[in-house]
Amino acid sequence: MTTDHQLSAQGLGLGYGDRTVVTDLDLVVPPGRVTAIVGANACGKSTLLRSMARLLSPREGRVVLDGEDLHRLPTKQVARTLGLLPQAPVAPEGIAVGDLVGRGRQPHQRMFARWSAEDDTAVAAALEATGTTELADRCVDELSGGQRQRVWIAMALAQQTDLLLLDEPTTYLDVAHQVEVLDLLLDLNAAHGTTIVMVLHDLNLAARYADHLIAMADGRVYAAGDPGEVLTAETVRAVFGLECHVLPDPTSGRPMILPLGRHRASAPVPVGVA
Repeated sequence: MTTDHQLSAQGLGLGYGDRTVVTDLDLVVPPGRVTAIVGANACGKSTLLRSMARLLSPREGRVVLDGEDLHRLPTKQVARTLGLLPQAPVAPEGIAVGDLVGRGRQPHQRMFARWSAEDDTAVAAALEATGTTELADRCVDELSGGQRQRVWIAMALAQQTDLLLLDEPTTYLDVAHQVEVLDLLLDLNAAHGTTIVMVLHDLNLAARYADHLIAMADGRVYAAGDPGEVLTAETVRAVFGLECHVLPDPTSGRPMILPLGRHRASAPVPVGVA
């Protein structure tokens, strides 16, 4: 099962006040696949995602959803199609986990309609998928950073959209939970054909989990395509200003980045490594 919603950006220009962040950017999100956006700090990754989620209006160009200007579509129509997990979400003070996750159901509810069995099922499935069922009655304020992040992901899953945008979904998570969350997102993509777009900082996780990689530099797309084609030593140097070796990940066969710093980088390069 694959969703056929089309999301793209055409000549996109974005900024805040007098500061321009994204300039003349074009991209197409492959439907039904997992896309990761990578790049150095302040290159425009989160700004781009905010515009694609209709939180930031373009100065130039447009974001297009199914052939229509995203920023001109009805709010509920967009919310039923496209979900967002922002970088630093803020929960209402004193709210319980179950109630917060339940807010993901708002786009599906009509005015004056009661909470339905379908809503219960969606919330329970989202809690179970993120391993937060036992936290349902706890106050969000009492949770650790990692627990809180998984609860926010549960709310996004409860929204049951065909397009899901996530800004650094592995923030605050230890390595085990980072892998767990990314596995969960791939399960969601495999089971429902959900189109997933996520900003990630870890290049090796991005290469392992994404079908499509977008590398940004200075507010533009530097390279886009299959991770094996995008993640080269040249791209990492141009995008991050970092010297590295690139070799096949022994687990996935995808590119694996070995950064070269000033210390402990004197070992011989393995045969076949870029």
